[in-house]
Amino acid sequence: MKVRLVSFLIFLAVAGVATAQEKKMASPPASADGTVDGIKVHVDYHQPSARGRKIMGGLVPYNQVWRTGANATTSIEFSDAVKVEGKAVAKGKYGLFTVPGENEWTIIINKTIKWGSYEYKESEDLLRVKVKPGKTDSFVETFTIAVEKNQVVLRWENTQVAFKVSK
Repeated sequence: MKVRLVSFLIFLAVAGVATAQEKKMASPPASADGTVDGIKVHVDYHQPSARGRKIMGGLVPYNQVWRTGANATTSIEFSDAVKVEGKAVAKGKYGLFTVPGENEWTIIINKTIKWGSYEYKESEDLLRVKVKPGKTDSFVETFTIAVEKNQVVLRWENTQVAFKVSK
């Protein structure tokens, strides 16, 4: 009887672990890769979904630093020195933060990569540039980042923001 009970409890524990591993993360990890003027650009981030919520100006407040995704800080890596919107950035891996606004976004390349934006320090910013947001062609349920031609493009809800990368 005890052997059966122990066996049953072990079965439940193993089944619980397997079920937990099969559950999809609410904001799964993703990456974006591209090449701009021969320089590799790689972005690691997590993809939150709208799930019926107001995103820009709601879940993602205007005029506050955003980790530009979910969970861990979004990182951006350049295989060689680049210019972001005309400002020099050395080869390396950096934190990518943004300050969304209705009419203007601030793109932030930060020297450190930490969990979320809770320990973000403006003093560790390598650069800040301003860009104008636009509208997407259709509703974007899940936050995406893409490297397209000479730009890194962020899309979510009805908003699209891009910043230029060059040699």
